Amino acid sequence: MSDVFRIALVGATGLVGREVIKACIGKDRIRLVGIARRETALPAGARMEMFVAEPDKWGEVLEAVKPDALICALGTTWKRAGKDEAAFRAVDQYLVLDTARAALAAGVTRMVTVSSVNADPNAKLFYPRVKGETEQQLSKVGFKRLDILQPGLLMGSRQDDARLGEGLAKIISPISDLMLQGALRKFRSIEGRTVAEGALALASRKAAGRFTHDNDMIRRAAREWPKA
Repeated sequence: MSDVFRIALVGATGLVGREVIKACIGKDRIRLVGIARRETALPAGARMEMFVAEPDKWGEVLEAVKPDALICALGTTWKRAGKDEAAFRAVDQYLVLDTARAALAAGVTRMVTVSSVNADPNAKLFYPRVKGETEQQLSKVGFKRLDILQPGLLMGSRQDDARLGEGLAKIISPISDLMLQGALRKFRSIEGRTVAEGALALASRKAAGRFTHDNDMIRRAAREWPKA
């Protein structure tokens, strides 16, 4: 079909990545192609291609697939990175940037990436600083359109990745969200499914430029997805 919209997804094994896959079930005009370092069981009903390759081969996959857009949901945790700054940067910064450059070289003109609330290249804390540096460098890659999602606390089931701190935060989030008003709204919790649907809706927007989306903006975009 000539009107099929092709989306490449990296980070398919994480919370947002799996929700992207679920959100595409039944969407016949979306051709979703996952690229990952390891095999993963797909959600029931999912119809997509999944390429398993080392990151240095992802560019070849992108070149072969020729997607219209790239959704990047890559990310690790401080614990999974062995509490090592270099290991954390290897995934959340360098792998994200290398994938973006490979996508651009393959002819991809649009990218949607999942970053984090309060990302700031000048932040004192390591996590938001790395996220901010990555956003800053992505802006220089050269995409016609770049959408940066900055969700607050992500809610949802993570596959084989239980996080005690997040689990406790999710329990109290219904109360804490009510306390986060005004400028603090961006720190509220948000469902991984909502972030995924927002990413999918934004991937097909045509206006050129760099756009940053907080929780409220992600929710507005997500409401467009059922009509996409």
